[in-house]
Amino acid sequence: MIQVEGVTKRYGPKTAVSNISFEVERGEIVGFLGPNGAGKTTTMRILTGFLPPTLGTASVAGFDVGKSPIEVKRRIGYLPESPPLYPEMEVEDYLRFVAAIKRIPKKEIPRRVDAVLERTATGAVRDLLVGKLSKGYRQRVGLAQALIHGPEVLVLDEPTSGLDPKQIIEVRGLIRSLAGEHTILLSTHILPEVAGTCGRVIIINEGRIEASDTPENLTAQLQGANSLLLDIDGPSEAVRERLELDLAVRKVIEHEARNGRTVWRVEADKDENLTRRLAEAVVTSGWGLYGMQSLGLSLEDIFLKLTSDESAAAQAEEEVPEPEAAESDPPADEGSGSGEGEDE
Repeated sequence: MIQVEGVTKRYGPKTAVSNISFEVERGEIVGFLGPNGAGKTTTMRILTGFLPPTLGTASVAGFDVGKSPIEVKRRIGYLPESPPLYPEMEVEDYLRFVAAIKRIPKKEIPRRVDAVLERTATGAVRDLLVGKLSKGYRQRVGLAQALIHGPEVLVLDEPTSGLDPKQIIEVRGLIRSLAGEHTILLSTHILPEVAGTCGRVIIINEGRIEASDTPENLTAQLQGANSLLLDIDGPSEAVRERLELDLAVRKVIEHEARNGRTVWRVEADKDENLTRRLAEAVVTSGWGLYGMQSLGLSLEDIFLKLTSDESAAAQAEEEVPEPEAAESDPPADEGSGSGEGEDE
């Protein structure tokens, strides 16, 4: 559904994205994860036809973004980080306006507006001015304008940015409900965003793709050592010394106290017999073994491992911004068919 092949984008001497390639299959929700300034927004803008790539190609639903931009825009719904809203318009009037400039047939507009108001749970505010809405409702209205023309693909750039915890949960639930019906590429720098909504993650850093897979598969690929938790009832120093005797053990750390016992975190080289040996060591020493748990890498561990080499300067550097549209410009999402194309 989405194909990116060898895309590079340069702004003068600065390279925002460098030779990136990835695919998103029909019906997937894929998280595009990276630190600020990594190249996420630039990639979103290329996919939606807002920016041309310097090198490489990108296509949506089989249409090349550069060669067939109108066909691509008909098939994409775009929610930028700052939703393209008119604060002086009522919600329903705004959505009718967006539907019109997206060339939805006039007789279809009332049905489409009602459908997206219901889907985004914004029916209760349909008669309110957009400028009077909370941040959470503005995000929902922004998503409604991205959905109103029934796009095959949704491109969401930081969809929960600035929301409170309750609003974040609601918007994530809404995005998950769209899975299967729409192909979704969700750009974010927030780790729980990916864990809570996405089936696959693409990690980008300094303009390059570092990894692309499910969090589970990334864990399996990057897990270079065993990490175990052992709940042991025994004298702390003696337990530490005994665990450290195993040649595979790299480090023994007091993880937490639990009911008068100590839970130890043991980091060791990969060894299929390690858990058996450690259990025997504890039992033969006369101590109580109340539990053993194998720990995998969390999404946070994976992210830090793949992006830990970036320099402090790169961390602080933001993507080169594009000029903002004037308030008098049409508010339709850049790259979702605003005002171009024929009736459906």
